[in-house]
Amino acid sequence: MRALIADCREMVAEQIEYRELLRQMTGRDLRVRYKQAVMGFGWAIFMPLVNTVLFSVIFTRVASIDTPVAYPLFAFCGLWVWNSFESALRFSVNSLTSNSNLVSKVYFPREIFPFSAILVSLVDFAVGSLVLITLMIWYHVPAGVNLLWLPIVLVVHFVFTAAVALVLALANLFYRDVKYLFEVMIKVWMFAAPVVYPVDRVEGTLGLLLRLNPMTPILEAYRSVLLLNSPPPAALGAAAALALLAFVGAWLMFHRLEFRFAEYI
Repeated sequence: MRALIADCREMVAEQIEYRELLRQMTGRDLRVRYKQAVMGFGWAIFMPLVNTVLFSVIFTRVASIDTPVAYPLFAFCGLWVWNSFESALRFSVNSLTSNSNLVSKVYFPREIFPFSAILVSLVDFAVGSLVLITLMIWYHVPAGVNLLWLPIVLVVHFVFTAAVALVLALANLFYRDVKYLFEVMIKVWMFAAPVVYPVDRVEGTLGLLLRLNPMTPILEAYRSVLLLNSPPPAALGAAAALALLAFVGAWLMFHRLEFRFAEYI
């Protein structure tokens, strides 16, 4: 236990010591991602909007799904959260292999690479929130006092994202097929979470599996505090505990295997 605590202290101390490097890496990744993109940060808005229109046609005209708020607002909220999660993981999975020259030559905490990818996705998340606010105004959905829960929901969301990002970055360094498996996994995971449909519409064994998905309480929590003026679901507590344990475990594993990275670059 003492060794575990010592490792955690060392990891946190390194992040504090190299915080300026993390800031520079995040700025570099933002510039690289959007430098030659015609729409720039508009892509953070465009894709969720396109998917919202697509799923609105499918689920309101074909499947006739009832939602507690207007379906476009319901769907955009889920897609806004999910796109941030997916974007962070997509850039994290290649974060070590695409920076092989730095990983093999200079010492610094290598978790800076996936952490940088997550911070870039947080910028996209903030940009996308402007559309969500606009839709809330358009559909006359005011924010209420339960909006005070939002910082907690954000922390759970991004701690869980960081846990998965660390595992993916590490796995892809050792096994380069992981980046291809990820593309399949993330699409399946999206439809196994209530991103574009309400969780209460799914019953039986499938509904149970859906509720065991750690992203389910996070998505439901966003909708509760932003759109329904309700506290987050009780399951968010379990999701928070899982996110914290997964993050600490993933970070420790990443830290202890760091000395082997140069062999696999």
